[in-house]
Amino acid sequence: MKQLTDFPYSNVLVLGLARSGTAAANVLLDSNRNVRINDMQAKEDDETVEELKSKGAEVILGTHPLHVLDGIDIVVKNPGIPYDNNILIEATRRDIPIITEIELAGQLADGEIIAITGSNGKTTTTTLTNEMLSKSNLPVKVAGNIGLVATEIAQLVDRKESLVLELSSFQLLGIQRFKPSIAVLLNIFEAHLDYHKSMENYMEAKFNIFRNQTEEDYLVFNADDSKIASVIDKASSQKVPFSVKQRLTNGAWMDQDYLYFREEKVMPVSDIVLVGEHNLENILAAIAAAKLRGATNEGIYEVLTTFSGVKHRLQFVDNIEKRFFYNDSKATNILATQKALSSFKQPVILLAGGLDRGNDFEELLPYLKFVKGLVVFGQTSEKLRELGKQADISTIINANNVEDAVEKAYEASEEEDVILLSPACASWDQYRTFEERGDMFIQAVHRLK
Repeated sequence: MKQLTDFPYSNVLVLGLARSGTAAANVLLDSNRNVRINDMQAKEDDETVEELKSKGAEVILGTHPLHVLDGIDIVVKNPGIPYDNNILIEATRRDIPIITEIELAGQLADGEIIAITGSNGKTTTTTLTNEMLSKSNLPVKVAGNIGLVATEIAQLVDRKESLVLELSSFQLLGIQRFKPSIAVLLNIFEAHLDYHKSMENYMEAKFNIFRNQTEEDYLVFNADDSKIASVIDKASSQKVPFSVKQRLTNGAWMDQDYLYFREEKVMPVSDIVLVGEHNLENILAAIAAAKLRGATNEGIYEVLTTFSGVKHRLQFVDNIEKRFFYNDSKATNILATQKALSSFKQPVILLAGGLDRGNDFEELLPYLKFVKGLVVFGQTSEKLRELGKQADISTIINANNVEDAVEKAYEASEEEDVILLSPACASWDQYRTFEERGDMFIQAVHRLK
């Protein structure tokens, strides 16, 4: 296992285990650092805890006592732990640095790092970039918020490889020197304000992706996003824009017929199989990042003529009796559902609902013109019923859960209808994760057969 060779801290607190904390603790222990672990949920007899103890870690479980900071030089925190946690407040008071394991991953990877962030589209763009490089016969690995722990994968990356990382604002908030060779900034919308407390804080976290870049690096950015365009001058890196609206001599762009990179024609727009106008932005961003690392037009074409979506993100599931089922369980906010609805011009039966965060959903109204039926579930059922009435949707059905919603939507459907799960809500009122909710949708669709 690789060791950290340029990490000037001897005594480290790993706050929160889970997968990223466990990976960080293992790297630190293998790098001969003194590691203390503090976690609320883990148990003394957990296999992971026992293994870390056997390697020399001190483990404190069940509470967050402030004395875990005594003698500590730096905190490596789980990205999901908010900064108003009492340990982090005290660490800040003591001037103890706080990072996430992404900082460690950046030091472990020997190859070039492509880091991708944005409010929406991160997973799709990360997947596309990885596939474009792979299909161009270029060595590449992928990790980060996409589901693979960055610190674990980074240890496997050699000098000839690229490491494509999907990064959240939570992860980017905890960096010191992390510096990708190519940073990709997709878009900025209001999100995660319960964590970041303000839009300004959220944006600053996202903009950390280019903070440490130099003139040798590249920043791929959305030229159509005003929030991004207003800050890119702060970046020292070479700017490579992408746009679905304007011709660009130094970036990725499109017209009605073709996708381009700089002045080079890449492929016809009509050959793309991934649905959704918003995905054209993700595609252009991926093309820019991949071309900067040497991807071929042939490799890009192979990906874009076969890739139909990431699981739970406007994923085509099946065609049953000419009803087309799409799983967009990742749509945990109104903006994501707006984008999903904008992807279809045929009749849609929308399955929506979930955790009530206080939204009134009126921002969805302009996007419901093709919605012929609405099946609602979860805590927001009544709010969504009222929305359907405002939109003059004739068929509004209550369901117990996603599985029940699939059956009722199918019963109400006709040939050529799209049956779309795009909840506009988090899943936590009925399901542990949006992935579990999406899996239940997929299973219910398959049962219809």
